[in-house]
Amino acid sequence: MLLNQKLAILADAAKYDASCASSGGGKRDSRKSGGIGSTEGMGICHSYTPDGRCVSLLKILLTNFCIYDCAYCVNRVSSNVRRARFTAEEVVQLTLDFYKRNYIEGLFLSSGIIRSGDYTMEEMVEVARSLREDHRFGGYIHLKTIPEASPDLLALAGRYADRLSINVELPTAAGLAKLAPEKTMPGIHAAMGELRWRIDESKEARAVKAGAGKPVRRAKPPRFAPAGQSTQMIVGADDADDRSILHTSHGLYSDYRMRRVYYSGFSPIPDASSKLPIKAPPLLREHRLYQADWLLRFYEFTVEDIAPDTAQGGSGMLDLDIDPKLAWALRHPEKFPVNLNTAPRETLLRVPGLGTRNVDRIVLARRQGKLRIADLARLRAPLQKLLPFVRLLDHHPHKRLDDPVLLRAQLAPKPRQQDLFAHA
Repeated sequence: MLLNQKLAILADAAKYDASCASSGGGKRDSRKSGGIGSTEGMGICHSYTPDGRCVSLLKILLTNFCIYDCAYCVNRVSSNVRRARFTAEEVVQLTLDFYKRNYIEGLFLSSGIIRSGDYTMEEMVEVARSLREDHRFGGYIHLKTIPEASPDLLALAGRYADRLSINVELPTAAGLAKLAPEKTMPGIHAAMGELRWRIDESKEARAVKAGAGKPVRRAKPPRFAPAGQSTQMIVGADDADDRSILHTSHGLYSDYRMRRVYYSGFSPIPDASSKLPIKAPPLLREHRLYQADWLLRFYEFTVEDIAPDTAQGGSGMLDLDIDPKLAWALRHPEKFPVNLNTAPRETLLRVPGLGTRNVDRIVLARRQGKLRIADLARLRAPLQKLLPFVRLLDHHPHKRLDDPVLLRAQLAPKPRQQDLFAHA
């Protein structure tokens, strides 16, 4: 098979993997190192770093052959799809060729499992090793690691890659046992724990080195996956509700210090198993989960705040017509209106329409004087969404919070045509 034919098959097969952002990578510049590749600059880009830079990644599978038969995976062993396999040398050459043409600035490499987890991981590590050591490639490398691989291979992967990721696959152990019986949640968590331990060890060793006075010059301890680890779970392939999904995500963030949990809405596949749903979940469900995830990580919300259980009047599912912060505010009218001139930062973070940046600007601005509506307008805050929940020197919402149902109808965005299809 020609190389471009392999590329067409294995690039398309990688499209189901969402966890390919390049955030958190260290800055490297080939002009200073004398090698090739950089994590700085601009290109034909699809991923974003925390400071807003776009970074393009060559996103491919090493192979779409697989010995496993996960029901939700188009590349499962029983699937009737066209197969292909790169050699390590071919992936290295493709990466360098694409970089030299200014198409990419990094590599995202995943793979089906061939022969064994160790064999597959060895091949992937060899790609990263060759890029770094043989070609002095300084661009971003993200490896999708194999949970069953040996700790020694995971250690080597972290030496060469900026970020490692292990897919948790599904939100619950019951869902995994039903749809991917060859994989186990304890095995996945053990591999995540191994990565966390090595990442923490590397950071501690470098911190000790940095704070040690003026000792004899020695090389810095090597970094281990400096951009951390991430994971991905499939939404809608099993019967897990949004509350269960968010509980799983919260545990992954707290127990394994994930940099990101990615949510991938289940997509019907050819020759699908009867265990799978016939239709994909609404596109908005994935979007609401990302919004809820953001509230957990940066806005001091809990899972119970976002997705209350049935005892608290919830259904376990996020509302699709409004975002989760607005949904929380409408369920708790007693918490509002919030006085923007006196409320503490943690209270301001709960106000619909206020993000972390505007909250910090409000805290700073009110030191100079009392805030008015005009001050919020200068912050470009969404006034229509914000004003029903706040008090200012020249504004009070009066009785708008007395009828949450009416207020919800006023604030819910009007459905667009693509949203109607998403609910179909």
